[in-house]
Parts: sequence; C-alpha cells; structure tokens
Amino acid sequence: MQTERVTFLTSPDHKAALDAFAASNGKSVGHVLREASTRYLVAGEADEEAALALLVREVEAAVPSMRADIRETIAAIERANHAVDAILAGEESRP
Repeated sequence: MQTERVTFLTSPDHKAALDAFAASNGKSVGHVLREASTRYLVAGEADEEAALALLVREVEAAVPSMRADIRETIAAIERANHAVDAILAGEESRP
C-alpha cells in the first residue's frame, strides 16, 4: 500500500490527550488518527444517505398532490379554452 504523509497542528494539550489515548489502547497516534478519520468519512457518507432517504420520502409524499394540482390546472385551461372558442364562434353574448 502506498502511503502519504499528513501533518496537522494541534495544541500541546490535544497532542498529550492523543498520546495518552493511543498508549492506553496500545496503538500509535497515527493509527488512532487514521481510524478516527475513516470513521468520520464513513459517518459523513451515512449522513448523506440518510438525508437523501429523507428527501426521497418528502418527494414521494408530495407527488400525489402535485399530480392532482396539475390535473386541476389542465381542466381549468380546457374550460377556459372552451369558453374562448364559444365566444369566438358567437355562441355566447359578449358584454
């Protein structure tokens, strides 16, 4: 596996906490940070999937109402077209 170096700056207290945590778990600081960053990235993907699932549910719930609104709009346009056609054909009196 090819590796690359990543360097970051932190406070002395944070570095000491990392050292202590790693030592208490028998791991290197590098291992702890790799594991933590991997968990962070996976959690971010899970958050995106949860947000997408929520969005899909919202869209699925909204679609029936949207379809009904479109049908009503089409019917209103057809009624208006028939009224205009009747007026143009002289079937109704003009004001």
